[in-house]
Amino acid sequence: MSLEIWTVSGAPSPWRAALGMAFKGLDYDVHLLSAARKEHKSDAYLAINPRGTVPTVKDGDATLSQSVAILAWLDREYPDTPLFGDTPLNAALIWQRTMEIFDHLSGATSSVLSPIFFQGADEATDDLRNASEKLQSELAHLTGILVETPFLSGERPGAADAVAFPHVRLIQRAMETKPTIMQALGLPDLATLSTEIADWVQRIEAFPNVAATFPPHWAEAA
Repeated sequence: MSLEIWTVSGAPSPWRAALGMAFKGLDYDVHLLSAARKEHKSDAYLAINPRGTVPTVKDGDATLSQSVAILAWLDREYPDTPLFGDTPLNAALIWQRTMEIFDHLSGATSSVLSPIFFQGADEATDDLRNASEKLQSELAHLTGILVETPFLSGERPGAADAVAFPHVRLIQRAMETKPTIMQALGLPDLATLSTEIADWVQRIEAFPNVAATFPPHWAEAA
């Protein structure tokens, strides 16, 4: 097996790349790095990725980083089950949605979850309420797409779904593990916020190999 990925448990960016490989039905080896031990900044890893970021994907002589670039490369290297559609118009629409999600959902999610997960925030401050409103607006944008189509990329999951799913699933994780603060921020559970998003999550999770992309530490904490 030549396809490899270096990742950190729970990090959205490598999760996107892993989902792209799962959607395509590809097998790959996982190198799990410990952020707590700063293994992504070790000399051994910096020799592979000088920026010390995740993901890194290797396939033979090819070494790539940056999750969306990896998704684009996967479509060229492994063209079956395309992540960016079958026609020029589909490709443009999926690219548009992918980059909108990359530009807006990622930051909106981080503004809410980073204080909760990493700073121990347990009160609904004004800053967190404002961040929650922006996040709910981005989730409403996803709902508007999913009212019309089963996946953000169309009739099957693709790049837009791979970029969005880690953020949505991390939001759901916070709803499950930090219910008091999330409810105070108007984020009680996915089904209450959007049945379309909740159903989309279930459709994504039903795909073969998607379960293997989940953060390993979630299983350890169960």
